Amino acid sequence: MSPNFRIAFRFLTAKKRAMLMSLSCTVLGVGLFIVTQATTSGFEEFFVKTLLGTDGAMRIEDRIQDTLRSMEVAGSPDFQIRQREGVKYIEGVEEPQVIMDTVRSFANVRGVSAVLRGNVQVSSSFKTEDAQVFGIKLEDHRFVSELERKITTPEGLGKFQESAGSALVGRVLADRLQLTVNESIVINVRGESRRYVVAAIYETGVRDIDKTRIYIDLAEARSLLRKPTGATFLQISLHDPKRARQEAAHMEEVLRHSVRPWQEREKEWLSVFRALSVSSAITVTVFTLIASLAMFNTLAMIVLEKTKDIAILRSMGYERRDITRIFLWQAAIVLAIGAIVGGIFGAAVSWGVSLVPLPINTLFKTEHFIVALSPWHFVQAITTAVVMVMIASLVPARRAARLEPGDIVRGTAQ
Repeated sequence: MSPNFRIAFRFLTAKKRAMLMSLSCTVLGVGLFIVTQATTSGFEEFFVKTLLGTDGAMRIEDRIQDTLRSMEVAGSPDFQIRQREGVKYIEGVEEPQVIMDTVRSFANVRGVSAVLRGNVQVSSSFKTEDAQVFGIKLEDHRFVSELERKITTPEGLGKFQESAGSALVGRVLADRLQLTVNESIVINVRGESRRYVVAAIYETGVRDIDKTRIYIDLAEARSLLRKPTGATFLQISLHDPKRARQEAAHMEEVLRHSVRPWQEREKEWLSVFRALSVSSAITVTVFTLIASLAMFNTLAMIVLEKTKDIAILRSMGYERRDITRIFLWQAAIVLAIGAIVGGIFGAAVSWGVSLVPLPINTLFKTEHFIVALSPWHFVQAITTAVVMVMIASLVPARRAARLEPGDIVRGTAQ
């Protein structure tokens, strides 16, 4: 143990009440920073996981066609210059099977499924609602969504596989139509009506999806929507969803189709979560600011009370940098204890918060707080505390270092 550290510890313990105040604010600042970031990240990760399990990591939607303009060269009507103006998007995927075979050759692709979508009206014996039909091949769609795990009825997907005249209905829509399994619904498209049997009821947790989507077999959807070929979009799942942007750019160049990664598809909600994270971090940093002010006050009081001790140390040969280190060591001691205790406090509170009931059934569905602790949250919290407290400690430390033994003895030290 260095002499500077020992002296710093003795100075600090002489002001126990002030030290405890600085320490408690540091603990609260570090701990609450971790808690707020863990809860915000938890809800964001849950939201992303829900959407990836429902809509996949990417969607191939429209074919890209270059648009060209021809210009005649003056004096040469037979010679033309073609200039590229931009691109035109042709709605839908005209040859889904060809695109699917190509997509499966990408190493990061886990699965791909063709989806045919159409707006319909669905009726039960109770009422009529607007909805959307999603035509899928179940054997393909299993690899790009968690639909099978979202079934809430004991029958599962068995009946849906066996009968082309069956449908999967979202929980919210089923409740609005007062439907149960094995009951019939009538789907109406452009004046044509067809009857389907509810094979199972699913619940993704995303209200907008559970309120509007009805899944039926792809071949049946082609017949119902009168679209014998093509697909509305191809849904893709990836082994590493974080690489969706890079994969989308590569696929778009190869396939000449619009490819939307989940980061772009849900960028509005992701921006909201990031704004909440920054806002909560700024709010909680107030505790760290109070800790830095308390540390400044503690060290300033020690400088005033220990001027004679500082004179003795300087007379013994301690240089200005040694005096500075003694006072910075005091801040470091408080920070080290505050970071360790604050980290433990933050982890414990985060665990306790995850047990708190919180029924939510709007943007997504959950029954309790979602918490996602990350080492990065601890790094951010401790770094914020270190920067603010050490900056606040520099002023009294430098003031102590400027004291001269002669001035202290004469009583003229400033």
